[in-house]
Amino acid sequence: MMKKSVILTFLLFAFLNGFAQTILPEADKSPLDVSYYPVNYPMLKIQGQTKEQPVARVIYSRPKKEGRPVFGHLVEYGKLWRLGANEATEIEFFKPVTIGGKKLAKGRYTLFAIVNEKTWTIIFNKETDVWGSFIYNAAKDALRVEVPVEIMETPVELLCMTFEKSASAANLVIAWETTRIAVPFIP
Repeated sequence: MMKKSVILTFLLFAFLNGFAQTILPEADKSPLDVSYYPVNYPMLKIQGQTKEQPVARVIYSRPKKEGRPVFGHLVEYGKLWRLGANEATEIEFFKPVTIGGKKLAKGRYTLFAIVNEKTWTIIFNKETDVWGSFIYNAAKDALRVEVPVEIMETPVELLCMTFEKSASAANLVIAWETTRIAVPFIP
């Protein structure tokens, strides 16, 4: 009798568990995005147009402007910013690169910025898998580089990061609102 009760209880829980539904999260207000260099690397790979690893990949969340003033307000001048929303932005270099005349080893880094009106300081930090900039540790900075701000005529609603070829090698382009910066790197 005891054996039948245990089996019956187990079957009842198994049956009820089948009706339990997982509560799925709503879509995030700041969608996650990925950019590669070379641009469209995954498509080039599946089309058989490259067998090499990409040079770089950036993974970031894309906050929206939503009518708000961004730089100097939402993103305060002179303060550390995680370069996106939610989890801190991460960049991975699949080979060593040179940025601002300084060598940076291949690997994964968290990207931060100190934003000012005319220049940004871009920070490559060794601490990865972090949310925001709450546990930022300057002692783990691998490299810092200062880049000039460019003003665009057409505003950008969602933060955008992409790569572009340049005369010397490549740039990581970051654009939001009417601000654009380019971080040059040489593979």
